[in-house]
Amino acid sequence: MNTIIEPFRIKVTEPIHIISAEERAQKLKQAHWNVFLLDAEDCAIDLLTDSGTGAMSTHQWAAMMMGDESYAGSRSWKRFRDVVQDISGMPFVFPTHQGRAAEGILAECIVKSGMIVPNNSHFDTTRANLEYVGADARNMPCTESMDTAAQYPFKGNMDLNLLRETLEQHAAEIPFVMITVTNNTGGGQPVSMANIRSVRALCDEFEKPLVIDACRFAENAWFVKQREQGFADKSLTEIAQEMFAMADAATMSLKKDGLANIGGFLVCRNEEWADSFRNLLILREGFPTYGGLAGRDLEAIAVGLREALEEEYQRYRHATVQYFAKQLDAAGIPYMSPAGGHAIFLDAKKFLPHIDSLQYPGISLVNALYLEGGIRAVELGSVMFGSFDKDGREIPSPLELVRLAFPRRVYTQSHFDYVLEVLKRVYDQRSTLQGYNITKQPPFLRHFTCEFEPV
Repeated sequence: MNTIIEPFRIKVTEPIHIISAEERAQKLKQAHWNVFLLDAEDCAIDLLTDSGTGAMSTHQWAAMMMGDESYAGSRSWKRFRDVVQDISGMPFVFPTHQGRAAEGILAECIVKSGMIVPNNSHFDTTRANLEYVGADARNMPCTESMDTAAQYPFKGNMDLNLLRETLEQHAAEIPFVMITVTNNTGGGQPVSMANIRSVRALCDEFEKPLVIDACRFAENAWFVKQREQGFADKSLTEIAQEMFAMADAATMSLKKDGLANIGGFLVCRNEEWADSFRNLLILREGFPTYGGLAGRDLEAIAVGLREALEEEYQRYRHATVQYFAKQLDAAGIPYMSPAGGHAIFLDAKKFLPHIDSLQYPGISLVNALYLEGGIRAVELGSVMFGSFDKDGREIPSPLELVRLAFPRRVYTQSHFDYVLEVLKRVYDQRSTLQGYNITKQPPFLRHFTCEFEPV
């Protein structure tokens, strides 16, 4: 059928409050032109992130009622542990309150100042946690990922030649290699099983552990099933298990493919690493069998991890993204193509070629979407991923993207049709949009709280 049908019925609704264009302009100015600083109630359609913003199923809500809130060794912990062990194959499982807590524990326990951590692309919190301990978080995306129009099926892949070169030159400084599935920074693009296998082979050759950032592992499994030869007849769970089998450890924000509103985990095979993680977890998050989560959260996550690997759910989710992408193609609006798994990434550099990268075309486009239709998106360009040279000069990001992240099981097709209508209006008036300057910024993760002013 051509019509997308959401594979669920809606039992509870939440009203959307749409404020006027004049009010939106006032609210954005009060937020210093940074949509992170807006109140959620002032956003008609909130596509800022897919992290923790999804709707839970009836099975998840029912499981929450089974939550065992015992401090140590609860039944809920055991259900959570068993599901994570089954999918990841890792014996040591540590819950955390969210993904960046797992990344912070990994960085603080294993990484020292001056070390280098290669990745296909570090996302913002991963990079910040590594840089906080003094490491060099290096991105090594495949060359195809730099062309937003190229129809390459696995643009999330790691550049194997660059990884080999880095391992040959800096092996002593590299504590482990990371690979992020899907590659959020590069447009929500998938990583092929062949590429993960090749990264694993290089890690074995240089005797380095491999760590997976598994936030969207189920979406990546779907792409492998659809696009990679030899996987069409395998279940998503089997594909995920094969992917994790090549890793020594993994971090995950369960606010993505855990289909939960909070939670994360850190898993590993190495007992020495596990001892180190456990000690810091107790200090930072709580006892190792709850890790900053309530028993009811552990229950909801245990169910959500299974639901994320259901083919019906993934088919619907990806059909929605593809529907949106086809409408953009028809309108000639530039985006990272082929579309990723959890979001549409608009190419702000092509959308607004008259705005210099260091006047942040992504911020201009994000703000225009809010002003035109109350839509909140997020910039993934030089504000989030720019850097500075040794003399303090700002270096722009190679890509200037704007992410429209699709919360899981929240919006219907008519909501996305509205977003498309707003986006087309902004595109028609794109020549009138202006750049922005930063007036205030923190040293880490500046995009969350920095302030702007129009040029």
